[in-house]
Amino acid sequence: MKKFIQTLKNIWSIEELRSKILVTITLIAVYRLGTHIVLPGIDPDKITTGASSGGILGLIDAFAGGAFSQASILALGIMPYISASIFIQLMTILYPPFQKLQKEGDSGRKKINQYTRYLTVLVTILQASAYVAFLNTTNGQAMVESYKPFFWLSTTVILTAGTLFVMWIGEKITDKGLGNGSSVIIMVGILARLPQSLWQEWAARSNRGGGGLLIFVIEIAILVAIIMGLIILIQGVRKVPVQYAKQIVGNRQFGGARQFLPLKVNSAGVMPIIFAQAIMFLPTLLSNFDSTKGLAAVFGNHSNYWYMIIYAVMVIGFTFLYTALIFNPKQIADDLKRNNGFIPGVKPGQPTADYIGAVMDKITFPGAVLLALVGILPGFAQRMGIQQSFSSFFGGTSLLIMVGVILDTLQQIETQLLMRQYDGLMKSGRIQGRQQVTPASSM
Repeated sequence: MKKFIQTLKNIWSIEELRSKILVTITLIAVYRLGTHIVLPGIDPDKITTGASSGGILGLIDAFAGGAFSQASILALGIMPYISASIFIQLMTILYPPFQKLQKEGDSGRKKINQYTRYLTVLVTILQASAYVAFLNTTNGQAMVESYKPFFWLSTTVILTAGTLFVMWIGEKITDKGLGNGSSVIIMVGILARLPQSLWQEWAARSNRGGGGLLIFVIEIAILVAIIMGLIILIQGVRKVPVQYAKQIVGNRQFGGARQFLPLKVNSAGVMPIIFAQAIMFLPTLLSNFDSTKGLAAVFGNHSNYWYMIIYAVMVIGFTFLYTALIFNPKQIADDLKRNNGFIPGVKPGQPTADYIGAVMDKITFPGAVLLALVGILPGFAQRMGIQQSFSSFFGGTSLLIMVGVILDTLQQIETQLLMRQYDGLMKSGRIQGRQQVTPASSM
């Protein structure tokens, strides 16, 4: 406890870190305040809980911190921006003109960010129109009769402005706060629902009597074990030995050191799960958020066996696809050769690229399977009788984002402490976040 208090004092004594923390907390408070402001034309006392009916809609509501089910001005949250960012990111990998923009430095990145914002507006308008239809179906009684002729237009404009405002908050947290603002906003929304979900699960177990408390304790223990396993999955690396040839320049000798090339078990991070859920969300969006019709009924229920099978296969496939897009063994092999480095027993050049690619495939498969398992765990938890709201914390995107963002934030804080020669947050080793390691530039 004494060391913990001293660590907090060290954190607070660093002016830059203190400023980042205060900015992040302030912007998060503004965002959370906005999630409780109801749309014009809606009577908040008549809103039902139908909007958070579980499945895909429950996940959207979790990401929005409950704003979706409360018909808030921030009901769509930052998800339209995330969807637009994912699409633009794929374009920078697959579409040559966007690849060229990305290589132009700051000017290219500014144009890409501008295109992302334009696409965010289009995606938000589409989702806002579907959300209005959804509100008409589930909360028609909460709408003010005299305001109905203006409701579609005003709601679409307000939801679009709300998403752009949340996007701005995320960018400010990234620039002046503690790291990735979009992920922090999603994490805050998820954590905001944790106390209520815990209470609902506790109430359900305690009302049953006869061992209900023991079952609740076992559930918490399983949740902690899943979180620990997820931390291992996020931080897991396979170290490939790399030897550097000795070079003599003048009277000084360089190189000759033996280092390791760290290959992450989960290089794709949370992206495969987001891709899979984005595709499985399309039927629900096209049905105006009605998760009772056709494919939306299957894809909108994460406890459905067909949902879990299709979802797991898609996560595994997207893991390999995204890893192949972001990981280039040929570039790493070329960088090693350029820096007089080589893998013992493997010829430089293409054989090295093939070797690294083969190692990456071997470690990606178990990582993909574990990621798919994490994605479908909430469905199994719900089938075992755990409350729907609490089951989402047993895996899936919610838990993965929450654990990943917390690790990233702790990593940034620890880096600031170590830079100023304070003790880190952990005694055993450095905290590792989700960022992709680029060994070629560091060796």
